[in-house]
Amino acid sequence: MSERIGIIGAGILGLAVARELAARGATVTVLDKEDRVAVHQTGRNSGVVHAGIYYTPGSLKARLCRDGAAMLREYCAEHRIPFEEVGKLVIASTAAERPGLRRIAARARENGVPGIAELDALGLREVEPHAVGVGAVHSPHTAIADFPAVARRMARDVTEGGGSVRLGQPVRALRETASGVQVLAGRARLTFDRLVACAGLGSDAVAAMSGHPGDVRIVPFRGEYYKLTGQAKDLVRGLVYPVPDPRYPFLGVHLTRRIDGEVLVGPNAVPALAREGYSWGRVSPRDLRDILTWPGTRRMAAAHWRTGLAEVYGSLVKGSFLRAARRYVPSLVAQDLVRTTGGVRAQAVGRDGSLVDDFVVDVHGRVILVRNAPSPAATSSLAIARHIVSFIPA
Repeated sequence: MSERIGIIGAGILGLAVARELAARGATVTVLDKEDRVAVHQTGRNSGVVHAGIYYTPGSLKARLCRDGAAMLREYCAEHRIPFEEVGKLVIASTAAERPGLRRIAARARENGVPGIAELDALGLREVEPHAVGVGAVHSPHTAIADFPAVARRMARDVTEGGGSVRLGQPVRALRETASGVQVLAGRARLTFDRLVACAGLGSDAVAAMSGHPGDVRIVPFRGEYYKLTGQAKDLVRGLVYPVPDPRYPFLGVHLTRRIDGEVLVGPNAVPALAREGYSWGRVSPRDLRDILTWPGTRRMAAAHWRTGLAEVYGSLVKGSFLRAARRYVPSLVAQDLVRTTGGVRAQAVGRDGSLVDDFVVDVHGRVILVRNAPSPAATSSLAIARHIVSFIPA
């Protein structure tokens, strides 16, 4: 492969694609509007390397998460990037949640997740001594990693392989021709044989530039976090999750030990007022217009407005986070929680208001569009990259 290939997006997925292509002999150029890599979803998540216990068997998420976690483990070991298997407990706090817990265990086994165990109230406390519940599913090989460090290492792989990572270069326009793809990035006019868009929060905007807007749009959801302070951090050994609501692709407020030793409480899922709406004060009238005029947004809101109001309430009232955390670690008190940095999830929403759950990759001639790549995209990045590159003739 000796093609010139452009990649839009210097998050972990775009860099993984660029790395895979460079290793196969392509001349790659990564374009990003920010001044450093991993600014958005890659650099603003909890750092969990998912084992694949939630995802629909046979889906891209199920397959690529499992493969990607194994590939990421090897990559981190090779480059001495922090990676630790701390394990995850999905806890049923009431008897009514037991059926959901059993479904998770069955799905995890069908997905080939190793070491899955179903625990009773005493068994879960052997894993997390300060946690409570009527039962749990334990995934001992769920891990945590430093995703920004992984992205920085991938950027080095790209440049060492003869490619380039061009930062501060927002893509303003693109056009596919018979012989290639022309891109206006910053003030530069570039021509590639092919283009791969891994634009995250801007993926639908790039798709529109390409002339293929499709039937999904990105609706941003802000995920807010608190962190535990002082000795409260010792109350959580690994990862403590609730039984998720199957209606939504969000996993609910959970407690997450990070690779730096911090313990996060969150995230919620609050509709953001801008694509990069990291706070209530970050409002973009243009983004808001695009979000609200999409028919899927209105249909989603009509179907789930009660849940949306509850999430907004939780965003504004600290006690809501505390109550969610105390369902699983009851010894926590308000002073143990301090607000910290959150992120924004690029959630694809269909015209009918459905929240797209699986990874979605579309190929249009010389342009490959990643339309939906939410969690566990960071975990799966190396496997997703291999999947994307399979669409490009050798």
